[in-house]
Amino acid sequence: MTRPTWSERPDDAPLRFGIVGCGDVTEVKSGPAFQRVEGAALSAVMRRDGAKAEDYARRHGVPRWTDDARELIFGDDVDAVYVATPPLTHLPYVLQAAEAGKPVYVEKPMGLTLTECRTMIIACERAGVPLFVAYYRRALPRFERVRQAIHDGSIGTPRMLRATLTTRATPAASDRTGWRFDPLASGGGLFVDLASHAFDLFDHWLGPVADVSGHAVTRVPDGHAEDEVSARFTFESGVHGVGLWGFDGATEIDEMMVIGDRGSVRVPLVADGTVVVHDVDGNERSEAIPHPAHVQEPLIRQLVEELRGTGGACVSTGTTAARTQGVLDAVLHEHRRSALR
Repeated sequence: MTRPTWSERPDDAPLRFGIVGCGDVTEVKSGPAFQRVEGAALSAVMRRDGAKAEDYARRHGVPRWTDDARELIFGDDVDAVYVATPPLTHLPYVLQAAEAGKPVYVEKPMGLTLTECRTMIIACERAGVPLFVAYYRRALPRFERVRQAIHDGSIGTPRMLRATLTTRATPAASDRTGWRFDPLASGGGLFVDLASHAFDLFDHWLGPVADVSGHAVTRVPDGHAEDEVSARFTFESGVHGVGLWGFDGATEIDEMMVIGDRGSVRVPLVADGTVVVHDVDGNERSEAIPHPAHVQEPLIRQLVEELRGTGGACVSTGTTAARTQGVLDAVLHEHRRSALR
């Protein structure tokens, strides 16, 4: 008897997820959510270091572990795949999931380049499987409150956007030896890791970007990735924006602000801060909206409900994430070219 596919499972049977790459991001942010969301279960985990995979499975109560990604992806106990590895390996694992006929949820940034993203989208479309991307901030209530203020008339008509994220230089920050600081593994540095979340939120709040340019430099001695970036961009709606990102400076600033013709709304990207709305009547109010313990849980709930047909569409897909990747590529285009000279 052929095992039911993800779309044919009984209504009362949970969707069984398998994680490829059960590293740090899966410890709190995402992994436990698959065991908390109704209609989902975590049935298997994989890591190249088998001992670490076994330890993760034991601590989180996961039935099976393996050090073989293909074995997990094609396993009969896995209905959908969560790829939580560095971006360098996203493409091959997503292609394997598509080959296996299984929906896939892949960490952000989606790939190393827009070309890789498009390859994933085409493969999943041909296989008839959904493709989701872990831009989880789209589903967090704090950032949804910003989106509401933009669209409900609180600030009038959106006109401009300003984003700044800078961090102080510290001894720990100078130790940039992990994969996030290796452009061959991650596609860039902290700009790609963190600003990707910002640009994805901008897309969610204001729609696609129509035009973008940027300038990037590497200030840290012997650094291999950009650590100071500026960008200007214009949305299809006509809203225009500017952004500054720096990861080796003297001050810490974390703010995203959308300015309308009659008000504004602002919120930090990374810091635990409030949503501040200056509305059309001249009132300013600050709203504290806490994140859930497992920050990917709201987005994972959305994708589970879409797959089970019990809710609407998930807000973060391969298509939306590819738009974000295209913006990142455009901002870093000249910097990447100069690195090859």
